[in-house]
Amino acid sequence: MDAPAPTTPQALQRTAATWPDRTAVIDGQWDAALDRTEPITLTWRQLLGEVRVFAAALIAAGIEPDDRVAIWAPNSYHWPIAALGTHYAGAALVPLNTRYTISEAAEIIDRADARVVVTVDDFVGTNRLADLLGHPVRAGRTVIGIGLDGSGTMPTPAIPWAEFLTSGTELGAADAAAAAVKPTDIADILFTSGTTGAPKGVLAEHRQTLAGAHAWGANGQLNPNDRYLQANPYFHTFGYKAGILPSILFGVTMVPLAVFTPDTAMQMIAEHRITVFPGAPTVFQTILDSPQRSGYDLSSLRLVVTGATVVPVVLIERLQSDLGVDTVLTAYGQTETSGFITTCTGDDDAVTVATTCGRPYPGMAIKLGNPDEYGAGEVLARGAMVMRGYLNDPAATAKTIDDDGWLHTGDVGTIDANGNLRITDRLKDMYICGGFNVYPAEVEQVLARLTGVAEVAVVGVPDDRLGEVGRAFVTARPGAHIDPDALLAHARNYLANFKVPRSVIVIDEFPRNASGKILKRELG
Repeated sequence: MDAPAPTTPQALQRTAATWPDRTAVIDGQWDAALDRTEPITLTWRQLLGEVRVFAAALIAAGIEPDDRVAIWAPNSYHWPIAALGTHYAGAALVPLNTRYTISEAAEIIDRADARVVVTVDDFVGTNRLADLLGHPVRAGRTVIGIGLDGSGTMPTPAIPWAEFLTSGTELGAADAAAAAVKPTDIADILFTSGTTGAPKGVLAEHRQTLAGAHAWGANGQLNPNDRYLQANPYFHTFGYKAGILPSILFGVTMVPLAVFTPDTAMQMIAEHRITVFPGAPTVFQTILDSPQRSGYDLSSLRLVVTGATVVPVVLIERLQSDLGVDTVLTAYGQTETSGFITTCTGDDDAVTVATTCGRPYPGMAIKLGNPDEYGAGEVLARGAMVMRGYLNDPAATAKTIDDDGWLHTGDVGTIDANGNLRITDRLKDMYICGGFNVYPAEVEQVLARLTGVAEVAVVGVPDDRLGEVGRAFVTARPGAHIDPDALLAHARNYLANFKVPRSVIVIDEFPRNASGKILKRELG
């Protein structure tokens, strides 16, 4: 497509009209559980049909324009149907991290005022549906349950996915709602924690979301012959806005993967002749180092996009030499920009791709605020992908986006003579664990609740597998004893696994500056 459609309903309609019989989705993950012998396969015409039915069912359930629908589920064919169906009905999508505990998910459901929640039963040892039904936040909300365990049962008052779709009979109402969606309407609200630890809801309009998705897809030269292995979680911008939406814009076949393992990914690449496979650097490191790699034909891969943490130059070189990948790209973005600020291109060499974040996407601009004598300053971004603002938080919005429209990222970087951005530090304390942002203040607040804890400081430390993991430094109250194992067990009760520190160090006192603030840079 030469230019993005102004709304996701129009984008899907355009793609279904252009490539009606080409494959939109292939999902074979649940064949064994659901006693099927063939994967779920949908053409673009069929996907549009399923989306219209889901939208009609939402409308029948009372969803009106600008209402919110939350999805708390792993990658599967259900996710794009629910997400696009939400948009088609004129509502806003609220993705929830599948690693959230019920307390974390409930807070976001409540703050976003999501009237419908789509979730799953047993998945990787946790029954999110049961957790939700047992929590007070369920009251007054429609809960749609996706059965991934194959049991065929669904506890009340949850509505099974298939049963919910049977109420989607008024397709005319769905089409009317889709036609009424405007480019400036809110498409989604993704929550991202701030340095205070309080989650902030990022309001993104259809035009902002689609501008980024189109720029990302065009940069990767996506086309209808591509098959895209989507292992990045759909609840994240990398999986949703750089996964589902570019696939729609460019007619790319989506192949969702809920749980990444090197063997599963390699099997799917070989079986489905995958051409596009983005992911965190650790994903590709585990594949390259897998002793089983020689048993799979991975020659179909043409595009790998990575980022989210430091990317070794040797990883870029190995992806090209060992796997024969033609194009390896790295990029930089934030939830506040739908995940899109800068990117490398296929013409860049391995050193540029590994050590910089490239140049601004079309429609975006960057500059450095208050650069120091070394040329480093806060990265500021402005353009088509910048959010409308934060949900119900005008003060935070005004602090983040200045009067001239520049988004203050909180990251420190430099820009070289070729316009390439290099992130050198963070104004915030955030670190990245396995591709997920972790904000220490949120973790510190949870750990500080444990009896006997005086003060807590959490920092990110290097980890070979996950890039960075948390390390908690703790001081005890007078006469108290801190048990590190008890502290970590306490954290697991209230935090998603990627937020839980991997180690605890009890110290007598913290290093501090002249004003009494803890010097985290001296911890590690």
